[in-house]
Amino acid sequence: MFESTLDRLNSRLIVRLLRENFRLQIRNYSIAMVAMVGIAATTALTAWIMKDIIDSMIESGNRAQVFGVAASVALIFTIKGIATYIQTVFLSRAGNSIVAAQQRRLYAAILKHGVSFFNERDSSDLLMRVTYSAQAARTVVETLVMGFVRDLLTLIGLIAVMIYQQPTLSLFSLVFGPVALFGVRRILVRVREIMQAEMTSMAEIIKVIQETAIGIRVVKAFALEDRMNKRMHSAVANVEDRANAIARLEAATSPLMETLSGFAIAAVVALSVVNLFGEAASTPGQLMSFVTALLMAYEPAKRLARMRVTIEAGMIGVGVMYEVVDMPVTLVEADNARDLPEGASAVHLRDVHFEYRDDQAILNGLDVVFPAGRTTALVGPSGGGKSTIMNLIMRMYDPTSGRIEIGDMDLREATFASLREKIAFVGQDTFLFSGTIRQNIALGKPETTDDEIIAAAKAAHAHDFISQFEDGYDTIVGENGASLSGGQRQRLAIARAVLRDSPILLMDEATSALDSESEHLVKQALDELTKGRTTIVIAHRLSTIINSDLILVIKDGRVEEQGDLNTLLAQNGLFRRLYDRQYEKAEPRA
Repeated sequence: MFESTLDRLNSRLIVRLLRENFRLQIRNYSIAMVAMVGIAATTALTAWIMKDIIDSMIESGNRAQVFGVAASVALIFTIKGIATYIQTVFLSRAGNSIVAAQQRRLYAAILKHGVSFFNERDSSDLLMRVTYSAQAARTVVETLVMGFVRDLLTLIGLIAVMIYQQPTLSLFSLVFGPVALFGVRRILVRVREIMQAEMTSMAEIIKVIQETAIGIRVVKAFALEDRMNKRMHSAVANVEDRANAIARLEAATSPLMETLSGFAIAAVVALSVVNLFGEAASTPGQLMSFVTALLMAYEPAKRLARMRVTIEAGMIGVGVMYEVVDMPVTLVEADNARDLPEGASAVHLRDVHFEYRDDQAILNGLDVVFPAGRTTALVGPSGGGKSTIMNLIMRMYDPTSGRIEIGDMDLREATFASLREKIAFVGQDTFLFSGTIRQNIALGKPETTDDEIIAAAKAAHAHDFISQFEDGYDTIVGENGASLSGGQRQRLAIARAVLRDSPILLMDEATSALDSESEHLVKQALDELTKGRTTIVIAHRLSTIINSDLILVIKDGRVEEQGDLNTLLAQNGLFRRLYDRQYEKAEPRA
């Protein structure tokens, strides 16, 4: 029952895979299939002409017949060689196009998802789906085309030669076919189980490599080399064991076919001297043609027997590929979405509730207004919901209930393009793309000039350290800015926001990686940048937000206190305690 269900599921996926990919590559596959027909025909002709080769050699006096047979052999093999070349080239073109198309499709599908999608999945799993699954799709389509066109037609042609030359012997040799099919079917169930486990192990290998590259400082600092080595060795060993198991199962078809072919040939040899049904004696050429066809039929028969195993292994990858493609997107743009109003609009959270998990509420009926063109600071204990507020404003998530409005428009009614254009963001976890400093700054405004990039860098107090590099703005930053210090990376992120020049500015601990002198310089630049913009700032160092127009103290997903600096200090509440803790003078030692 379970096996039949899997067969039905795989059948549906195969039909879908062919429908979506074969049509797009119809030209390449059509040319390849014509070449495969040529290969099948010339293979059958090779067995057929053995009769003429043997008969002409026996009757060697007829030189014209010998030369004619020789020319025919040369022509057959020339056509087969050309057809093989055409098949290989156009089949490769089609396969490469399928891989490229599926990888683009998978990546586009992944990008449509919100941040929660990435929080719930390892990057190694996504990488496996984009790389392995796309290749699996190619393998399945290619195996089906080659199996049902080249190998099946070749086998049919050779069987036709066998039956024409020796009908009785052909019936005996074909008895062994059903036995081979039964043996192959028993192998398939085990292949499915192993391939599913192998994908998990492959993802673990990628995960270990990623964690090593990203967390190499922690690995070195805590002497985790042995631990990481053990993880990698275990994952590699699992993949090796399963790869060996798959190889054994795939190879199991060979001795099965070898043994059955041996029995078939042995039976033919024994029966060739027995006239069971009173048939006319065969000529040496006819018998040779039959034996040649029988021997040549072994290879396409073996490939057809292994085809099910190859397809079954590939369908695991195809299945996980379609899991991503078919996964519903949680954050979608409304059908009638409109652009947000221009300018530094106010941001209003109306009775907003939010939870990352069903049992963990982060915001509890938050109702707050961030005034247009003013600077609002968010302070409070860690885990109170400050970063969550920013994520919701950028629509990385949608609230569980309530509304978030920019200029009286619900974000769920706005286009993604206008929302992204409206907001510039600088976070404490600064991310830089592999490439040059110039490219990373220009991300804020792709259509920009060198003068604008330099001006933004100067505003972020990054120009001086950039100029000290040998390649200046063309300096390669490495993976996530690995060749730069934390302060340098953060100033580049600020320069990116300066260049973007958006009416709403969000800063989450934007100066956390800067020393006191750099912080002072960047703060001056930010003071200029925030003028006339709706600015929301998260800061644990209160020195960076004491001049804010409004300070909100967030605790347990609610506004605990709000007001300007003097108002909050006068209340002697949570803000005053935070303020005193940071500015208290150190007691002199006895």
